[in-house]
Amino acid sequence: MPPALTNGSALAAFLGGGAGAFAMGAIALANEAGWFVAPTLYGPAGGVSGRTTLAAVVWLVVWGFLHRRWRDRHVEPRGVYPAALVLTVLGIIGTFPPLWGLFS
Repeated sequence: MPPALTNGSALAAFLGGGAGAFAMGAIALANEAGWFVAPTLYGPAGGVSGRTTLAAVVWLVVWGFLHRRWRDRHVEPRGVYPAALVLTVLGIIGTFPPLWGLFS
């Protein structure tokens, strides 16, 4: 009998990427609305250095958590793919300057 195929690691990466993209959009939107100010980590880049670093940390935490839980499992992709797509689209929408005007 062949070994069972696992896809948990790959789906953890998909969903982690979606969470990171959503975090970037949410952080950018919150920053522009004045609800949250990300720290400047590199002076010449300004606040964008803090925003992108925070989004990368969210991506790594979500990916690492899901990878540890799903690495030896077969996960049904029917729920993961749409969730990753929705999170990514919402993250992209959150980075559009015309949307920021609604909150300022």
